[in-house]
Amino acid sequence: MPSLLDVSLLSQHIDCWIFDLDNTLYSPKLGIFAQIDVRMGAFIMQIVGCDATEARTIQKRYFHDHGTTLAGMMRHHGVAADDFLEFVHDIDLANLEPDAVLRETLSKLPGSRHIFTNADASYATRILTRIGIDDLFQSIVDIRATDYSPKPEQDAYGHLFRLIPDMQPTNTLFVDDMSRNLRPAHALGITTVWLDNGSEAGNRDHDPAHVDHHINNLHDWLRAITGC
Repeated sequence: MPSLLDVSLLSQHIDCWIFDLDNTLYSPKLGIFAQIDVRMGAFIMQIVGCDATEARTIQKRYFHDHGTTLAGMMRHHGVAADDFLEFVHDIDLANLEPDAVLRETLSKLPGSRHIFTNADASYATRILTRIGIDDLFQSIVDIRATDYSPKPEQDAYGHLFRLIPDMQPTNTLFVDDMSRNLRPAHALGITTVWLDNGSEAGNRDHDPAHVDHHINNLHDWLRAITGC
């Protein structure tokens, strides 16, 4: 059953808030990542020389096996990360609008706020700016910052501790729409929140044992814990 984080947790120990980006800070219903899906398919067709059906198969296999399609393309096809990231993130963000509720609630979270994404920082900044919350985050830990180790690979989480000086497991909370990305964080002692909002593969490899809090609406959850 979905649950809300106990409000008392705020005063107890959480002062480092880490959020995934895509399909977490905006709704998957807006179709932003669907555009990226299309661009990834087109990129694979160019590199591999295959049709759209095979490209889709390759894309999803690499995503599930390696954490990201990029990781699979780098490993199996020698693709340059910059070429891939620039191509797939060349999308229309017109559907994204300033989110006043998200801004108000995020701004009331005590301590520091950070983005942890398998995308790149340039794209993440575009997203955050469109939503109107780019100034609320102290850092963006992107795929380059993790030396191209994507969530849920363990190495990606090790980079968080290196890049966020005030981060300790006991004071940190991590929100992601993909349940499997919470497993390594939970193993490290980080409080985990699964945003179960219907995003593609969000429930893949789901195990309640590594999900501390299960929610399905980010706005409602943030309102509840901030009192907005």
